[in-house]
Amino acid sequence: MDFLNTEGDKKPVETTPAAGADASFASTDAPADANTYTVVSGDSLSKIAKHQYGDASKWHQIYEANKDLIGNNPDLIEVGQVLVIPSN
Repeated sequence: MDFLNTEGDKKPVETTPAAGADASFASTDAPADANTYTVVSGDSLSKIAKHQYGDASKWHQIYEANKDLIGNNPDLIEVGQVLVIPSN
């Protein structure tokens, strides 16, 4: 949509994604050699590591790559969080 400024000229308005739009394709600061994973119900970092790396003990790698998102408690991941999965 446009709006009128004080001179009567039209000026474009910046657009934002529509409410409810899928933001999962938004750009991230993920390294080019990393994948992402969206947390689902029942997940834990060790389950994700087992699925991604074949080794549940590598959960620390996922936690360190996502510490800013997850916070200080690696047990508190939330459904819908998009985690960076570093290359193994």
